[in-house]
Amino acid sequence: MKKSTICPRFEKAISLLHQRWTALVIYQLLTGSQRFNTIQSSIGISGKVLSERLKDLEHQGIIARKVIPETPVLIEYSLTEKGISLGPILKEIENWSQLWVKLESEET
Repeated sequence: MKKSTICPRFEKAISLLHQRWTALVIYQLLTGSQRFNTIQSSIGISGKVLSERLKDLEHQGIIARKVIPETPVLIEYSLTEKGISLGPILKEIENWSQLWVKLESEET
């Protein structure tokens, strides 16, 4: 079996961003702290999957979860410094998509 020549760190980073909805959750939080329902409605993700992604991203140190002790308890999610550093990368992907990705309605 041939060993991969791709940098293991790069491979792990791509694997993380490749998980379904992960990049969209990060992109959504680039605008600032948001509550669960706001993220969910903005990107159209199921609550179960969003919960899994938020936990994983928190474990990876990409997002921070802040509990606001009110009645009812409020929870806000925001990007950490590590998460914010993904901003320019996601913006470049957005720029690339504007130039090169066609939507089905644009294809003829």
